[in-house]
Amino acid sequence: MEKVSVCEARERLSYLLDYVVSGREVVIVRRGRAVARLTAVRKSDWPGFPDRSALRASLSKSARGAADRVRKLRDSERF
Repeated sequence: MEKVSVCEARERLSYLLDYVVSGREVVIVRRGRAVARLTAVRKSDWPGFPDRSALRASLSKSARGAADRVRKLRDSERF
């Protein structure tokens, strides 16, 4: 674990990110006290986007296009 000051972290951010990606940890300190910790994001932390293919397959095709639907909604409103 490497400790760096806020000023040093600003100047060396690219290096610190490479350092963290390699599996190490960086603690950023301000006036001698730890204020932040940089760690790599694990791939399992990202849940990903849910699969919507079943939902899309269950929806029926509309006879009218989206543009016609929006035009009708817009024309029915009073301005």
